[in-house]
Amino acid sequence: MSEELKASSFPLLALDIGGTKVGWAIISLVGEELLVTESGSIPTLALEGGAEVASRICELVASTSSSFPEIKGVAVASAGVVDPRTGKIVSATNTMPGWGGTDLGDLLREASGRPVWILNDVHAHGLGEARLGAGVGHDTVLSVAVGTGIGGALIHDGEVVFGSHNLAGHLGHIHHHFAPEMLCSCGRMGHIEAFCSGSGITAWYEARRSTQDPKALNGRRLQELADSGHPLAAACFTESAYALGEALGSLANCVDPAIIVLSGSMTRSGEAWWASLREGYRASAMNAVADLEIVAGSLGSNAPLLGAFIHYLNQIASS
Repeated sequence: MSEELKASSFPLLALDIGGTKVGWAIISLVGEELLVTESGSIPTLALEGGAEVASRICELVASTSSSFPEIKGVAVASAGVVDPRTGKIVSATNTMPGWGGTDLGDLLREASGRPVWILNDVHAHGLGEARLGAGVGHDTVLSVAVGTGIGGALIHDGEVVFGSHNLAGHLGHIHHHFAPEMLCSCGRMGHIEAFCSGSGITAWYEARRSTQDPKALNGRRLQELADSGHPLAAACFTESAYALGEALGSLANCVDPAIIVLSGSMTRSGEAWWASLREGYRASAMNAVADLEIVAGSLGSNAPLLGAFIHYLNQIASS
């Protein structure tokens, strides 16, 4: 573990703000291990709007800070495009209406009375996997989360690459010719998130099925159909995985990672999904990166919380 992580062992309150729930944990550094001493979650209730979500999070932070006065700061992983310097949510998709424009950093500093550092939740996830999980030992890690949506992060030498507009890692918004008329959460058409994500693959099946095919109301039902041998359901999984693999191959050609780490619910779609993804990757990747390892993440739902903790300490070390 790096020197900046060894430099401080104070407890932080870490938050993971997602579309479904807001997870929290109190994390300390003990020796070279990160120790979670308390944890919990509240529902996000994202459709109530950004202002209501922010208000509930502030109440959570104020209450937790009061109950655990030893907390020295707040480390946050949040959905949306985040300005990591200020903690403002620059923009967000329609999965959390009104979240874009929220001055989250200022609100949480006022609620907690403590320093606050915020980064995008998928950036935090990637940082956690790169520093503490499946990417350990690799200098450049491409982390990809394939769940309800698709996001990612490029981690180089233990730091997130944010880009000039803090958009780096929005991997779900790469166009693919397999589904040019599928609407993405960002409002554009034909992005891989629109048919390769958990919500997207279900929508793709519904758009393609005949009246004789059974409905698939969610990803679990679609997985059951595919596992039972339903040809269209199975094709949706293998074809979307192949397309995602092609996109990853193109990304690897551009950024030259040492390893690709995948996480999220779609990675539990079975061997056929993984085989199709790797086939698509090899079809697109140049020779130098064609044999790159593509592995599943190892930290699970703790990755964003741990990544937020690491990001906070990185900022303290560099200030």
